[in-house]
Amino acid sequence: MKRRTRLAAIVAGAATAAVAALSAGFLLSPNAGAQDVSAQAQALWTNPNTAAARWVAQNPNDSRANMIRDRIAETPAGTWFTQTNPTGGISSQVSAVVDGAAAAGAAPIMVVYNIPNRDCGGASGGGASSHEVYRGWIDQIAAQIDGPAYIVLEPDVIAHDCYGSTERAQINASLSYAAQKLNAADPAVKVYIDAGNSAWLTPSVAASRLQAAGLQHADGFSLNVSNYRTTEESTSWANQVRGIVGSGKTAVIDTSRNGNGPLTPPNPNDWCDPPGRAIGKFPTTSTGVAGIDAYLWVKLPGEADGCAGAAGQFIPDLAYQLANNAGSGWPGQVEPTDPVTSDAPTSDDPTTGGPGGDCTIHIDPVSTWNNGWQGKVSITTDEAINGWTLSWTWPGSQSIQSSWNTQLTTSGNTVTARDVGWNANVAAGQTKELFGFVASGPAADFDAPC
Repeated sequence: MKRRTRLAAIVAGAATAAVAALSAGFLLSPNAGAQDVSAQAQALWTNPNTAAARWVAQNPNDSRANMIRDRIAETPAGTWFTQTNPTGGISSQVSAVVDGAAAAGAAPIMVVYNIPNRDCGGASGGGASSHEVYRGWIDQIAAQIDGPAYIVLEPDVIAHDCYGSTERAQINASLSYAAQKLNAADPAVKVYIDAGNSAWLTPSVAASRLQAAGLQHADGFSLNVSNYRTTEESTSWANQVRGIVGSGKTAVIDTSRNGNGPLTPPNPNDWCDPPGRAIGKFPTTSTGVAGIDAYLWVKLPGEADGCAGAAGQFIPDLAYQLANNAGSGWPGQVEPTDPVTSDAPTSDDPTTGGPGGDCTIHIDPVSTWNNGWQGKVSITTDEAINGWTLSWTWPGSQSIQSSWNTQLTTSGNTVTARDVGWNANVAAGQTKELFGFVASGPAADFDAPC
């Protein structure tokens, strides 16, 4: 029996503050701006129990912790389901993710990765013992899904060439079964069969293999999972595939580690923890690119490919390098972690609730569309803050439609925002992103004293 009634009650009772407290990363639907913005807004869940998040919690004084926290642990990314019989059972594992995301009013990114003989016995080898067992496992996952979810189905499996014709036919049948079963779990679910990456298969071969694997039962296909090809190259390749399979099928691109693209020139390990790489575009379902539903973080940055460590092992140095290599401008105009020297005037104005000393609010656009935009609010402070209330006045006709990670009220053109507990602390000398919002009207980019 579906849990919609119970989960709806959880969400209704949680309200905005609880949604933010569970670390939902707010993203936009593929058609954001085409209709009412608030109706189109879609949150993606930030799992608070990733290896990166656990490491940050266990190592708060490590010099790498702030960078890893702000750029990786607090970014929405995939939860991978890789074991037939995990501790507590697969149903319990999926239910925990679905319930956590639902309580946050968000959609989880789920990676289903357990096909028999996955990775052709490579570093990520394993999988279910048989296709019969695999399909039963899929049934258990589907039974727990209730509400929106972005599901990436079996990374790399159609791209591998180790399978004979009989095994390939079994794989295709299981992929088709999984796509149908998972897509039928809830009308809001989106399923993408993975197609490898733009340097692996030609568009025509990828299209043929996707169609044989049941693409007609999926929303589209994913690409660049755990790889480093640029977003531009991946977009071009995806649209070539769509030109063959039909424009009704869309794509999602993994941008978790492609900020610097692949190694140049390539070497035999250009896919396996190559040096000098960087995290890429922040996850968003408002790409502004026809046919590309979302930029998602499918692979979790900092988890090894099998060269820097065992496949899936979290390595702090790897995570830090990926985050740091993205540069001071990631993900937009204000860097969340680097100290910023501000010449803003000192303010002790009690109406803003801000601290004394130099303290500046930064309002920055993240993405824009017709009649609307997504923004973020950061703060730079000379003094440590434990609890904040911020206020500013819009310069024009801007109006916030929805927000996350804050308790927010408006009065005319004046906005007042308060912390939600878990994001109350800001260290002295730190610039930290506090919350985000979707607004109507022209995009605004300005600073204000706090």
